[in-house]
Amino acid sequence: MTTPGRTSIPSLSEKQATEKRRVIVIGAGAAGMMAAGRAAERGARVLLLEKTDGPGKKILISGKSRCNLTNARELADFIGMYGPNGRFLHSAFHRFFRDELLAFLGRYGVETKVERGGRIFPVSDDAADVVQAFRRYLKAQAVELATGVRVTGIAVRDGRVEGVRTEKGVLPAAAVVLATGGATWPATGSGGDGYRFAAEIGHRIVKLRPGLVPLVVEEIARAKSMQGVSLKNVRLTAFRGTAPAIDPALTPAKDIGRGLDRKRRRGPVIESRMGEMLFTHFGIGGPITLLMSLAVVDALAEGPVSISIDLKPALTAEALRIRLQRDFDQSGKRVFRNLLAELLPHKMIDPFVELTGIPQDRPGHQITAAERDRLLSLLKSLRFNVAGALPLASAIVTAGGVDLKEIDPRTMASRLIAGLFFCGEVMDIDADTGGYNLQAAFSTGYIAGEAAGALAAELPGAAPPLILGDDAGRE
Repeated sequence: MTTPGRTSIPSLSEKQATEKRRVIVIGAGAAGMMAAGRAAERGARVLLLEKTDGPGKKILISGKSRCNLTNARELADFIGMYGPNGRFLHSAFHRFFRDELLAFLGRYGVETKVERGGRIFPVSDDAADVVQAFRRYLKAQAVELATGVRVTGIAVRDGRVEGVRTEKGVLPAAAVVLATGGATWPATGSGGDGYRFAAEIGHRIVKLRPGLVPLVVEEIARAKSMQGVSLKNVRLTAFRGTAPAIDPALTPAKDIGRGLDRKRRRGPVIESRMGEMLFTHFGIGGPITLLMSLAVVDALAEGPVSISIDLKPALTAEALRIRLQRDFDQSGKRVFRNLLAELLPHKMIDPFVELTGIPQDRPGHQITAAERDRLLSLLKSLRFNVAGALPLASAIVTAGGVDLKEIDPRTMASRLIAGLFFCGEVMDIDADTGGYNLQAAFSTGYIAGEAAGALAAELPGAAPPLILGDDAGRE
């Protein structure tokens, strides 16, 4: 019976009450799937939202579709691969790290192997097996997966999460886990939405930069003339300042950079690595270029940056001078162009002829000591000015993201909004290649899901805990 002139407020239906007690995870990538499954294990009702047509899109292309899951490095060295922000991961890694990840994957049918550099892959070399394992996990924990859902924001009232906004309305929730990934590989669903969602509710976003990305040089015509040339066992060094100002004597004798040393570098040298690189139609790419790219991008924000390529790092300048003099004297009748063919890949010969200013048909015995020294300088320090990097969409990972100062490392909970949790690449965490980025996604997803699930399960009427048995989830 109602009082005349007043409208009665209907009670929430059982379905509505259940929805208000659930956890919603936004993004079904590595971090999001782990978070959803773990939240369900803790007793929460879980809805996993994915805007593409299926989960694990970025997993499927990771490691050239082989999925480099993690790495065999010791914990201290592992954390060093993330730079200064690696400290944030201590708590997560102490609770869910490599051994726990591999045991989890083994439980769902994925056996693993260790390869060069400590990289760990599925024995099958098929990333699809990893996604299938997570599908089994989600099914075993009764996680509801909804694909093709476009989230537009996070609903917050009085400093607490109320739910998730979508194009079709608000989905209520007791806790929300933001696992939208970065802003790279947009075709996989990582379009940078999560940064906007977090910023709209008050979180600070550390400037986004491309990580693990090819570099563009100012001398594009020269790079394009050598396009496709792959160089092995060369040393690439990045310097502050312009190319003419480079002092080759400062080129380090050993690799320096993130994950290799913990010193804060001052002076002109930014990073230096030996290995494989290649020339592209716009500049340089290849493994060592990608590893150095973030340091270069950050340095460019402060001033000009140039690079130096030592094409003969196994020889000192003096040893190379003696070798050139001997070879030119012994093959005195051979022309300069043919002498270069024994020193360089074919597509690099014309650029070197132009840069040295030595006529290509000049016989070796007519080349002066000063001309040999010009060639020597180029072989030990082929220089380019860096114009920038390819855009975020072309990078492997996104550097920057939700400020870690606003996230509790023990739970991945927002320090600003109650009931909000973060995991994966949406946070200001990134690392070099080698399995480190995926491990961070899995570990932070596990912690975020655990905390979000516990929060929702403590509310009245939450579902009872689901216990994972030895054979649970196998099909």
